[in-house]
Amino acid sequence: MVELQKRKGLSLRRLLFGDPLSTSQLIHERLTKVKALAIFASDALSSTAYATEEMMLILILAGSGAAHLAWPLALAIAGLLVIVASSYNQTIHAYPNGGGSYIVSHDNLGQLPGLVAAASLLTDYVLTVAVSISAGVAALTSMAPALYPYRVEVAIFFVGVMMVLNLRGVRESGTVFAIPTYIFLVIVFVLIITGVAKWMMSGMPAPLPPRFTYPAVHSLTLFLVLRAFSSGCAALTGVEAISNGVPAFKPPEAKNAAKTLTAMAGLLITLFLGVTFLVRQFGVVPDEHTHETLVSQLGRAIFGGNTLPYYALQAATTMILVLAANTSFADFPRLASLLARDRYLPHQFSYLGDRLAFSNGIIVLAAVSSALIVLFGGATTRLIPLYALGVFLSFTLSQLGMVMRWRRNKGPRWQLKALVNAVGAIVTGTVLIIFAITKFVDGAWIVIVWIPIFISFFLTVHRHYASVAKQLSLEAHGDPSPIRRNRVIVPIGDVHRAVLAALHYAQSLSNDVTAVYVETDPTRTPRILEKWKKWGKGIPLEVLPSPYRSILRPLVSYVDQISDPARRDEVVTIVLPQFVTARPWQQLLHNQTALLIQMAFLFRREVIVVNVPFHLREAPA
Repeated sequence: MVELQKRKGLSLRRLLFGDPLSTSQLIHERLTKVKALAIFASDALSSTAYATEEMMLILILAGSGAAHLAWPLALAIAGLLVIVASSYNQTIHAYPNGGGSYIVSHDNLGQLPGLVAAASLLTDYVLTVAVSISAGVAALTSMAPALYPYRVEVAIFFVGVMMVLNLRGVRESGTVFAIPTYIFLVIVFVLIITGVAKWMMSGMPAPLPPRFTYPAVHSLTLFLVLRAFSSGCAALTGVEAISNGVPAFKPPEAKNAAKTLTAMAGLLITLFLGVTFLVRQFGVVPDEHTHETLVSQLGRAIFGGNTLPYYALQAATTMILVLAANTSFADFPRLASLLARDRYLPHQFSYLGDRLAFSNGIIVLAAVSSALIVLFGGATTRLIPLYALGVFLSFTLSQLGMVMRWRRNKGPRWQLKALVNAVGAIVTGTVLIIFAITKFVDGAWIVIVWIPIFISFFLTVHRHYASVAKQLSLEAHGDPSPIRRNRVIVPIGDVHRAVLAALHYAQSLSNDVTAVYVETDPTRTPRILEKWKKWGKGIPLEVLPSPYRSILRPLVSYVDQISDPARRDEVVTIVLPQFVTARPWQQLLHNQTALLIQMAFLFRREVIVVNVPFHLREAPA
């Protein structure tokens, strides 16, 4: 029966996650440029579905007429994207083994800047999942308004689907994500071409007036414009993903990654500018009453409301936004594994799972992003102020690190390369300052406070691992003192087969064995002593009175009496008889005294606790 249950559990696991992959298959999990574009660029490409809208939500605070400023701001953001992409193109070739901000900053600027970049990126990856999936659900509810009250539940479901797909491994998730990404690209290009054609055929008129009139609740100040610009800069999130994931490409890795980055930048600029231009020409502005997205409104204006192209647009937008979270599911675990390798995160993050994926990082990312979705009600606009600050901080540190690298290593045309990265650092640093100032009260302060806490955690973990390594070092401390005396005690609650098995094991460890019975009920003691005379194998039995019925306190006091913490060559071994039930749930029907004893002595260096399991068979029906 137990074997049948195990097989059923194994079958369900195989169904969800697939058969285990051997380590030798890792090289075969490399990605082609086509699949890599879908995995690493889906975050950036999908941002065209909400970046323009986030800009306009800020601009319309100055009235509907201010929405026309979205176009010049989009041009500025496109120029910024060219600069950032050019800078990261150099990073890819300089770091063919993966040139994420953490590696570049740590190598060239030192430990603290590297940890700042790492904390910023990990934070951004979590927010990417929350923002992308929340935006995907918004696209879905624009097409199906009846789902709007359940947007948080739907978003959590999508996070779970993404987690399972990524736990299956890189290659399979790449196949799943490639098709929706390219469907989205095709349908949005059709939208842009159709919209531009309609505009040209109507004589290229001036932009239509906004469909909705919003009163001005804020003056059209430079601060407001910069605030809108920083919201639109959400379009740049995900640009670094390709440089961070260079090792995932098929050889030649750096060349293929650079081509993929160039393709992503070109596509992103085209989609972002195309959507923003058409939104302006057709007079589309955010609808805060029905919560319909800007892209949905644009699709209705160009394709018509109840047409197949419109539903295809919304379905593709939903899919790409949900699957855009895969950028984080690809890079968060990889970055966490690098930090774990350098002993800044727990070592568990560096372990590859059955499917050659960093399973622990994937699960943690899903859990934390789900918590954010619940906390912020699945509202993209509420999450955006927390978004992009971390990524622009990592952009800036990465480019500064590259400048230092070129200055140190020199090489052909190093001055020009340093200049490109210096321009990237200045521009992204400026945007970082704008973002921090304009979004501070809207929620950016949370990230500003969180990053130092994250760094403190990194340093605490690092100090712990350094201390452990030092104390375990043979070179520093040599061979520990040999154990010259092992006093073994066997706590018993009754006399039965499990106790006898523990006694046999205790006698194999030492000739100095004592059984201990904590007397919580004096009426039971005579029966215990009588059985002990018959079955106790001549081993002395100590009876410890416990008038307050505590098991642990008398036992701890007894161990304190017989042990000497100052003697490193003497130990006390507590051998615990423990029976194991045939079914896991049956274990809940019995007390957990053995576990409590283990916990009581866990941090006592002179005490060793050993469990001796006695396995029970299934009771006959």
